[in-house]
Amino acid sequence: MQNINLANFQKDISTLFEETIKYNQPLQIHTDNGNAILLSEEDYNSLLETLYLSSTQEMREKIINGLNTPLSQCISEEEVEW
Repeated sequence: MQNINLANFQKDISTLFEETIKYNQPLQIHTDNGNAILLSEEDYNSLLETLYLSSTQEMREKIINGLNTPLSQCISEEEVEW
């Protein structure tokens, strides 16, 4: 994560916004009163989706089960029925 102080952020705000969006790289902005994080909308939506999925007991169990499944027991992508 890139870090910047508020004064430098203000000087180059347009470029920093565009880079955050283009590269999905969060930006931590330091101030005397605390810090803030600038995220792309894509990253923000991904975080919300992750929080939602992990808040559901059934989905959380499926994810953990999937993570614990060896690749040798998985089917290939071509075999997945969408």
